[in-house]
Amino acid sequence: RTTRRSPRGGMYDCPFCRTPYPKDDAGSLAMVRARVAKKDPEAIAHLGTEYSNGNLGLQQNMRRAVELWKEAAELGSVGALHNIAVSYYKGEGVER
Repeated sequence: RTTRRSPRGGMYDCPFCRTPYPKDDAGSLAMVRARVAKKDPEAIAHLGTEYSNGNLGLQQNMRRAVELWKEAAELGSVGALHNIAVSYYKGEGVER
């Protein structure tokens, strides 16, 4: 069985730019930051999650994560709103 690729990109390519996903953290972070620079709310929320988990070579920083989630929520990300609520519930990265 063979998998056909469309000329615009494959099933596992970036849904925004149709390029293959990078194989390393630095490339992945650059791809996310490019979307953040364009004010993509889901990319901003994703970067916040990466900060909260300390992934992609980023140092874990809950305050930065919450800042990003707030920005994403203001731009319409429902997932970011959920992440903010969980942060307040757990008391992580927010003032009590």
